[in-house]
Amino acid sequence: MVANNSTRIFSVTLRVWRQSGPGQPGKFVDYPAPQVSPDMSFLELLDVVNDGLTLTGEEPIAFAHDCREGICGTCSCTINGKPHGPGKGVATCQVYMRSFRDGDVIVVEPFRAKAFPLVKDLVTDREAFDKIQQAGGFISVRTGAAPDANSIPVPKDDADLAMDAAACIGCGACVAACKNASAMLFVAAKVSHLGLMPQGQPERDRRVLAMVQTMDEAGFGNCANQYECSAVCPKLISHDFIARMNRDYVSALFRENFKPASNATGGGA
Repeated sequence: MVANNSTRIFSVTLRVWRQSGPGQPGKFVDYPAPQVSPDMSFLELLDVVNDGLTLTGEEPIAFAHDCREGICGTCSCTINGKPHGPGKGVATCQVYMRSFRDGDVIVVEPFRAKAFPLVKDLVTDREAFDKIQQAGGFISVRTGAAPDANSIPVPKDDADLAMDAAACIGCGACVAACKNASAMLFVAAKVSHLGLMPQGQPERDRRVLAMVQTMDEAGFGNCANQYECSAVCPKLISHDFIARMNRDYVSALFRENFKPASNATGGGA
């Protein structure tokens, strides 16, 4: 991160990707931002620029946001070629203008991936992630009446890993950073955090097979094994989870393909 130690107001230029909708031509448009405080968040800067566009009768820049606390992942966009922009372990909404210098031209564009079709400007449709989650990101164990926490011992290492994987907010930065637009880190996190816990065992094989199949059907690419995904993840999800998911997938596929023949019909020589 580039530190701007001065507290004075400074100026930047936003070079923003503008596209009115799917299938429409798009282009970068420059917007001067002359009154920038180093304590402003990047989304606050977009708000200020949009206020100016509204006053002049221009179409505001469309961008997605919700919590603005790095929890929901909705604010995802690419800043100067990096998903979520400068810094490590932060989402776009947690990027502050002190990361930039006076006179900088800041290039802002949406996440680029076939499986994330563009809606408008910086907004993309990440429904593909929802479909992957729906394919297997659940457990069948009844949780309405939770048992005593000590009734099912869980090794601390497994509990810690499960918590690390569960930190994934599904923002899609891993997809945007990968040259193949792979969703392996996202899927691995969702598979692993349930597969590591006792409650997730009944669906373990079905989960990994269904989620990987849905990922492939959605049009995500193969893992590039260069770990751009974990490098830009705002929750620092480790790429080690991808190896864990691959082992689960191979094991589940083996068991699926070599199930013992059923004797339910009573047939036999």
